[in-house]
Amino acid sequence: MKNRFDRPVATCVAVKKAVPVVPHYLQAHYWWAYVHPRAVHVFERQWLVNLILWGNYKRLCNAVLHDYEHRLPGRTLQIACAYGDLTPRLADCVTSDGSLEIVDILPIQLENLASKLERDAPIKLHCMDSAALGFADASFDRALLFFLLHEQPQAVRERTLAEALRVVRPGGTLTIVDYAPPSRFNPLRYFWKPVLDRLEPFARDLFSEEVTAWLPKAGGFVSMGKQRFFGGMYQMLTLQVAETGHERQAGG
Repeated sequence: MKNRFDRPVATCVAVKKAVPVVPHYLQAHYWWAYVHPRAVHVFERQWLVNLILWGNYKRLCNAVLHDYEHRLPGRTLQIACAYGDLTPRLADCVTSDGSLEIVDILPIQLENLASKLERDAPIKLHCMDSAALGFADASFDRALLFFLLHEQPQAVRERTLAEALRVVRPGGTLTIVDYAPPSRFNPLRYFWKPVLDRLEPFARDLFSEEVTAWLPKAGGFVSMGKQRFFGGMYQMLTLQVAETGHERQAGG
């Protein structure tokens, strides 16, 4: 039986491939946020997304766009959909010679995203697992992981990072926005972590370790910059894929 994603998408191009099996961890822990049909109805509200991020959603989106200088030439890959207006804002930055492609393992999330995009947006949607991207090596100029890693078990997180780096060309960038170990003076360090432990059990990893702990040990990238927000609780890390054989791993 066909799912709704198999029908033509009005606002962009949907790349029709076999829909991957939804991982058990996603069904078990995130059915209420992404998988259940009511999830989109509940969470696709700008004010709610901003509230969940303690008023930092726009600030974090602005940081990404500023880092991109509001221009996206070439091929850009967003790995996993995001509630709110991040992707439409990214689409507005795509240059005449550029394209934006989004992957997500859930057809319902891709459908929801398609409904937020302009009809002529230079965008392709792919139903694809972030831990097993079906793209050739070095096929994108940049990739973005926006609040995905904290939702994944460690093994999946490591594969997602390795795949993201694999598909970015030498000299291209991977931008990661997610939780980070908060400052010990941040009161939410002691309040928000127990909440996440209940609702998002894998998020505790990012509260205690740096993202570099899950990057490929072989290196092949350099750290281009790191910014912290909201008392250190959020971060934006930019990595560049090494262009030469003199590769070194990003620092912590």
